[in-house]
Amino acid sequence: MPTAELYGVRVRSALPLPHARGGRGGAPDVDIVRGRAAELDDVRASLVPSLDGRRWFEERVLSDGRRYLRWAKLFEFVVGADGRRITARRLRHAAGMPRAFETYLLGQVLSFALIARGLEPVHATAVVVGGAAVGFLGDCGRGKSTLGAAFVRAGHALLTDDLLVLRDDADGFAAAAGPPRLKLFPEPARRLLGPGLCGTPMNGRRGKLVFALGARAACRAAPLRVLYVLRPERHARPVTIRTLAPRRAFVELTRNTFNACVLDAGRLARQFELATRVATRVPIKTLTYTRGLDRLERVRAAVEADLVS
Repeated sequence: MPTAELYGVRVRSALPLPHARGGRGGAPDVDIVRGRAAELDDVRASLVPSLDGRRWFEERVLSDGRRYLRWAKLFEFVVGADGRRITARRLRHAAGMPRAFETYLLGQVLSFALIARGLEPVHATAVVVGGAAVGFLGDCGRGKSTLGAAFVRAGHALLTDDLLVLRDDADGFAAAAGPPRLKLFPEPARRLLGPGLCGTPMNGRRGKLVFALGARAACRAAPLRVLYVLRPERHARPVTIRTLAPRRAFVELTRNTFNACVLDAGRLARQFELATRVATRVPIKTLTYTRGLDRLERVRAAVEADLVS
């Protein structure tokens, strides 16, 4: 079975992962196996409370510590309690959206395995500028991926989109590479990546598309240089960058963790511990600017100037 390196862990998959690059040799950290219908039917039958078919996403913790995840009519997964095994199954409505399955599997689902293995993902998109990682923190809708696309357009490589894993290194932190793809709405993608790049649907909700970047994405970790907390505004104002004090930086880091489903004491302790270390060793800055695709070049230029100041 092929093995890919994602977020700094080796992932071996019985299902095709066309967007993922091959990884180093050695035993896998996470195994993705194909789920049988009867096996997943038994898991669903054991759930208490039972699933509500009207909900888009549902998650349950099983009695043995495994987690069951389901996106309505698209796919379902079971993540092992230790994060070493993911059982995956496509449902009937996912047949026409092959990249959607891979995107959810290597994002939201894999985050449960990362957390179970003691890693703490951050909700951020990161690019590589001058050999170092530059990350953009923010909740959904803040424009992390869109700003990342503006940097890709300018010739910088994408490091990861939406989920960022940091590890200690000699001088600070290393930011791990994620899948070589961006999730964007059609119009920003056309304006920033060009009309020739075709995206595939993430789901059946007429939302974002998944765009494979290939050589425009980094395949290796990069030292983390800085994190920017995005603060886009609707009224006109100049691009403003301000460095946060460590205490305020800590608040922003804990606010922008990835995956709010896992709330056990051990996970919360790791969140606080990571946020404390990052806030005291990495510059965390606010990036305030006016929303609008026509203004993103200005924002990118301001960030690049800040990096050399």
